[in-house]
Amino acid sequence: MAPDPISIRAATADDIPAILAFITELAEYERLSHAVVATEDSLREALFGPAPAAEVLLADLDGMPAGFALFFHNFSTFLSRRGLYLEDLYVRPEYRRLGIGRALFSRLAALAAERGCGRMEWSVLDWNESARRFYESLGAAPLSDWTTYRLTGTALANAGGTFRL
Repeated sequence: MAPDPISIRAATADDIPAILAFITELAEYERLSHAVVATEDSLREALFGPAPAAEVLLADLDGMPAGFALFFHNFSTFLSRRGLYLEDLYVRPEYRRLGIGRALFSRLAALAAERGCGRMEWSVLDWNESARRFYESLGAAPLSDWTTYRLTGTALANAGGTFRL
């Protein structure tokens, strides 16, 4: 029997150029290119430095880089267990509808179970109907009773400056 043409593997520091290329392509797809400030050096530190903040799985199809998933652990106080947060899952357009997204997602779910995670979560842009349909086809349900908030830049700096003992 022929080997599976889709392979999923943990990224290494040698994969940093490919990871940055995936991030850049994802940002273009999400119309957020202006927001990307990641560099190879910043990714090297964040992913493979002394205190890694996240992990990456890479998907290859017949030896060609086809997609990636970047994730990290969070924590549920109610479950008193770690969770797995999927920050980004991206498959290059020419490789879509070939099972690569499903293979990446399946490996992430298996990894979450292996690590004893109580849940897996992620966000999807409201306009990304194809991603929403994909996740719902896997049994995921959108949370309609939560609103995501974010502090960045000056607002983050200002909020941190208001804390006094």
